[in-house]
Order: sequence, then structure tokens, then C-alpha cells
Amino acid sequence: MAVLAPKVEMPDLVPMKRALFSVSDSTGLIDLARALHERGVALVATGSTCKALVSAGLPATNVADVIGFPEILGGRVKTLHPMIHGGILGIRNEPTHAAEMAEHGIEPFDLVVVNLYPFEETIAKNADYATAVENIDIGGPAMVRASAKNHAFVTIVVDPADYASVLETLEANGGATSLEFRKHLAAKAFARTAAYDATVSGWFARVLDIETPAYRSFGGSLREVMRYGENPHQSAAFYVTGDKRPGVATARQLQGKQLSYNNINDTDAAYELVAEFDPDETAAVAIIKHANPSGVATASTIAEAYELALRSDPVSAFGGIVALNRTLDAEAARRIVEIFTEVIIAPDATDEAVAIVAAKKNLRLLVAGGLPDPATPGLTVRTVAGGLLVQNRDAGRIGVGDLKIVTRRTPTAAELADLIFAFRVAKHVKSNAIVYARHGATVGIGAGQMSRVDSSTIAAKKAADAARTAGLEETLAKGSVVASDAFFPFADGLLAAVEAGATAVIQPGGSMRDDEVIAAADAAGIAMVFTGMRHFRH
Repeated sequence: MAVLAPKVEMPDLVPMKRALFSVSDSTGLIDLARALHERGVALVATGSTCKALVSAGLPATNVADVIGFPEILGGRVKTLHPMIHGGILGIRNEPTHAAEMAEHGIEPFDLVVVNLYPFEETIAKNADYATAVENIDIGGPAMVRASAKNHAFVTIVVDPADYASVLETLEANGGATSLEFRKHLAAKAFARTAAYDATVSGWFARVLDIETPAYRSFGGSLREVMRYGENPHQSAAFYVTGDKRPGVATARQLQGKQLSYNNINDTDAAYELVAEFDPDETAAVAIIKHANPSGVATASTIAEAYELALRSDPVSAFGGIVALNRTLDAEAARRIVEIFTEVIIAPDATDEAVAIVAAKKNLRLLVAGGLPDPATPGLTVRTVAGGLLVQNRDAGRIGVGDLKIVTRRTPTAAELADLIFAFRVAKHVKSNAIVYARHGATVGIGAGQMSRVDSSTIAAKKAADAARTAGLEETLAKGSVVASDAFFPFADGLLAAVEAGATAVIQPGGSMRDDEVIAAADAAGIAMVFTGMRHFRH
């Protein structure tokens, strides 16, 4: 049922006479309050905020004195009172509202400055359940939403970054704020509470293992406005969610021009892939182009791994993203900057490596401080017309003990190691995915084709092309293993791999024609293992 309410006549300029403060982040608070006081604005504040203002020599009135009631229940109740919310929500130019406010001695607030309890920061520190719940703000969002609703008269500020613009607006309008200014701050305020509530509800779903909550919200804060999206005619922006998973959103950019929309997407894909390989066991490098790997390799050093990854497809690597699972050192940096590279991302970088990369002023260098845990699911979200597709991140991992040998020939120890490596890479290749690998490095990748046979053919061609570029007479696929992200529906895809020179195959299995495919592998004398796990990536 629609709420019937008085029609609000929205004035353009509203003089600022009284301000209410309740902040958990005191950044810029004293400077703002002092500037307002010098303009003759009366200051009212909640407990600790009021103490901070008084300690700075400012004449602030405690909310408890306004409502005639102390903060109670450990601070859970302090602003939920008609003297506060009446002063926020009252329609000043509506006779009934004005009369009721006068009758009850309710003074209006022209400015409300609130930032919320640090719930996002609390859960990022893995706080226990009770601590997290106690950091869910109630009074703050209520004041924010009330002020934003009544933006006809109230200026609501939820971000210290807006303090300066408030003072500039007051200076420009003789101590008043404009309606247009209040509208924009109100929109920001509602977005802030929406993102806050999304974080709270998402946390509940996670800790209670509610996989499909009846309502699902996602929120983020603006990191930067992009120059454009995937294409120049598309607008775009980068929002961060507060998730502390190491990656492009948490990384420090040490140098280089602004990241583009495509850079961020590709860098995320590269870093998630390279994190599949434990840095304590091996160095790993992934080179990504258009969200697909062109080359991935493991070795004893980052420089050696880069050389092997580059060899897999040196043509596609031009203008690519390079991700490392260990610190970028000088040796690797010298090699990487020899060709045009868009982004390098690593857990860290030595000073010498940073200096080497600095010679390429446009090359972006990101240090993430750590690697994402590939076994932690998290969520992925994709929009469709009228809805959202939400799923757990693909955290599936296969070890040697999970494999089922289905052919007469058993893979050798070296083949088993390469099969596991190739299947991990295939997990990060767009379907249909085919990955040839040898000695811990890819030698040919086929991605995103409508037919798995086409992916096999492309991957084989990449291996042959890479061999010619390296001055080798024999294709790099000779003696390799091959991974498929999903089952072979027919034997033709497998036979294409055999023809290219593969000696062992890893695939999920599960096709109606598995027996036919196994028979083809046996006839060719190759080994094949089933994982029972598929890695489609669309």
C-alpha cells in the first residue's frame, strides 16, 4: 500500500545552522567541525565523537543532552529517538510537521555526518562471530537513510572525501547548500548503506553456509573510473568489494599508466592461474592474452619459467599480461621487458627489478603482497538480462591419487606430473579447452572453440609454430601430454592429439562414448586417465 504523505516543496538553497556528527572514522573530522563552527553552525555529536570535538576546543553538544537520556545498552541505543530523527525527517515547510516540531521542541538538523561501524574491516580480520555481529551498525544506517530521504532539507555526508566539497558549497552559496548538491550526496548515502547491508548479508550467508539465500546483494566502493570499457564506446568503472583475496584489487601499482578495463580482467585471470602452483615447490609464470593463457610454465627460477612460458606462443605474448607466483627479480625483469608487455603482477618485486621495469614507463607493475588460495571458493557473479548468475569459484583440484587409469598403458611418473600440470592450466582456459604440456610447461593451447576437435587442431598448430620460431625441426607437441577440460564426446579429438605427438591424455570422462575413446587410446598405444571433474570456463 502506497504511503500517503505531504507533498514536499524542495527549496534550492538551505542555510546550514545545525549539524549532527556520529563517526567511527575521524579522518578530517576536526577540520570540518572547526570550519562549520567558524560559520556559526551549532555542533551536536554522539559520545566518542563529541569527546573528540570538545577535546579539540569546539563547543559540541552531546546527543544524550539533546534527548535527555544517556546512551544505553553499551552504546547500542543512542540516536534512535524522536528528538534526533524528528530533527532529521521533519518537513520544514509543511505546516503540520512544523507545528509538531515546535510543540515537542524538536530542532532541525541541516547537516548529518555519519560513517558506519567498520563491519567490513572487522570481518576482513577474521573476527569471531560475536565481534562481527557487534560491529553491525544500526543507528548509523537509520540516520543516513533518514537524512537521504529528507534531502530536500538535509545534507547527508557518509564519506570524509566529501568534507571539502561541503565547505566549498557553503562558501559558494553564502552558507547554504544547493538542492542539486544534496541530491547527489543522498544518492551516495543510499548506495553506501546498500553496500554495507550487502556485506552484512553476504557474511551471514557465508558463515551459516547458506549457498542460495532467498535474497542476494552485492556491493562495492568505487576505486576508479576507467577511460572506457571493453571498447571505447562503453563506459566503465572499477569497484572493490572489501574481499582481501590477493589480486589486482588489493595490489599496489608501483608504476605505469592507468589500468584499463581489459587489463584488470586479464590480470585477474593471470594471477588466479599462476596461484595454482605453490611457490615453495616451484616458480611459475603465466602469460595471458584476452583472458586466456598463451603460455604457462614451471621451473626452478622465475626467469627460466618465463622463458618456457614465452616459448609456448611468443607471438601471442606480445602485449600480454605476465603473472608470477614468486617475487619478480632482476633476471626475470630484464627478460620480460624485452618485448612489449602490458602488466606484470607478482607477490613482490626487488628494488633492482623495479628499477629495470621503470625504464618502460607505460608498463604497469603490480605487487599483490601474496597469492590467492586456489582452494578457497568465494563467489563469481555474471549478469544476464533481468538477473544474476551466482556460483562458487571453481576451487576443484586434482591430485595423482584422484586419477583413474583407463587404458592398458599406465602413464610414467613424468607423464603424470605433466598431466596434473596441464589439467590445472586447462581449468583457466576458455572452453572448449585443450592444453599440450611437456616438462612442466605448456607447448600448445587451444581455447574457446565451438568444437573440441578445433581446439585440438589449434593447440597442435601452436606447438608446431612455436617449434619453428625456436628453430626446432620437430613440433613441441612431440612427446607431450594433453589435457581436456571436459570429456571427448568422440574419439576424433583424442586422435588429433595423438597425431600431434601426445603420449598421454587427461580428461574428466563421462561421455556416452567413453569406451570408444578408450579403445582409440589403446589402439594408439597412449595412456589416458580420467579425473571425474570437469573444468568448463565460459
